[in-house]
Amino acid sequence: MPPELVKTLVLGPFAVLVLVAALKDLAALLAGVPLAGIAAGLAVGVGVFALAAGMFALGWLGGGDAKLMAAAALWVGLRGLAPFAVYTAISGGVLAMALVALRSHWLRPIAVAGPAWARRLATPGEAAPYGVAIAVGALTAFALHPLA
Repeated sequence: MPPELVKTLVLGPFAVLVLVAALKDLAALLAGVPLAGIAAGLAVGVGVFALAAGMFALGWLGGGDAKLMAAAALWVGLRGLAPFAVYTAISGGVLAMALVALRSHWLRPIAVAGPAWARRLATPGEAAPYGVAIAVGALTAFALHPLA
């Protein structure tokens, strides 16, 4: 695949998502979401960022995971925070079990024969792609958001 096409495929969705996020912020104001609700969402995001930064400092999360968790918390707000945490934890547990199975002596040879990303996932001691669990938790909890 040509490098320019790869760049477009990677950066294009990012640009669209940033624009959608900006429009949703405007939509919150236009929809009459009280400033107190917006401030509460911001406080939740800052609190989750502080917690996630601590988890990053302890080596429990990657830096990208900490930022994703904080950004998702901004969107789910106070009402969606508990479901976000629960669904993220459940998704993380499923992910962990899948990685244990993938890294077992039965499945690892199959993954090692595959592409580089599969080999990396199958390598014991490699980091788990926890952003997947965070995304599942955020999307599930976002259904409780006033704009959803």
